[in-house]
Amino acid sequence: MNLKEKFSNVDQYFSPKIIDEVNDQYIKVAKIKGQEVPWHNHENEDELFYIVDGELLMEIENESSFTMKKGDLFVVKKGVNHRVSSVEECSIMLIESKTTEHTGKVKSNITKSIEEQTY
Repeated sequence: MNLKEKFSNVDQYFSPKIIDEVNDQYIKVAKIKGQEVPWHNHENEDELFYIVDGELLMEIENESSFTMKKGDLFVVKKGVNHRVSSVEECSIMLIESKTTEHTGKVKSNITKSIEEQTY
């Protein structure tokens, strides 16, 4: 599969799409633009972010925020409050456990169920 081609079917921001799986992990792609992602955490799961294109502002509670750029990778450890945003469109790949809830226990207008994340 070509990772960049998978983004052609992602037509909504903040709506991850599962493109494959490895053992107990989903591989997802998403487009981010704006500041809709609420502060949240994943109590029992780490979450890997990989920037395919664009720039992503990563905010970690009680730490300095930082901008991730194309090619950057970052793992948010379980239980860590975080949120992401982007001024311009940003394409990301996520790797997360199949049990990971989209916005943790925080429900918002962008929260998607696993069924809604099916490619």
